[in-house]
Amino acid sequence: MRELILSMSMSLDGFVGGPGGEAEWVFNGDQEAIAWKVETLGNASLHIMGSRSFRDMAGFWPTASGVFAPPMNQIPKAVFSKQGQAILTAAGNTRSGQLQPGAESWGEAYVAGGDLADEIATLKAHDGKPIIAHGGASFARSLIALGLVDRYALMVYPIALGKGLPIFSDLTAPRGLRLISSRAFPSGAMAQIYRPA
Repeated sequence: MRELILSMSMSLDGFVGGPGGEAEWVFNGDQEAIAWKVETLGNASLHIMGSRSFRDMAGFWPTASGVFAPPMNQIPKAVFSKQGQAILTAAGNTRSGQLQPGAESWGEAYVAGGDLADEIATLKAHDGKPIIAHGGASFARSLIALGLVDRYALMVYPIALGKGLPIFSDLTAPRGLRLISSRAFPSGAMAQIYRPA
């Protein structure tokens, strides 16, 4: 059975993006933090995301280069969308440039259109490396609110946004988390791994 890991970058005050989704600060990491992120992304058997994140990523990663491109392209995907297979066609139409190895995985993504908890249970039932959930914020909130996350891999950046997109705001009651590991990077960012308590 596979674990579901929610991998998110967040500000010190708990936002995964500014009010309009701004997240430029996420790209201010150092080489050690980047290596940690690449290792985390690469240690997955499936990448899952909501439809908005899928459209954005499918328009970018297939022709991108750099250290994040191989795990983002070569690992299979699942997109959670009520649009059905049309989400794959719409995402594919935004590409331009030289396709990278594994880029076809975006057009071959599994489209999960059923009940979120049921779809996640089906995906978890397979053997293999963990499932990495990317978000966006509303998708992450849904996973968290339903208690579907087995592990949180949070890269906390040394920035306070004041307001923005939270991911823990849909909880109906406080939820305890247990810190499994923590690692500080030269830029001041911290990788924090939690499990539900």
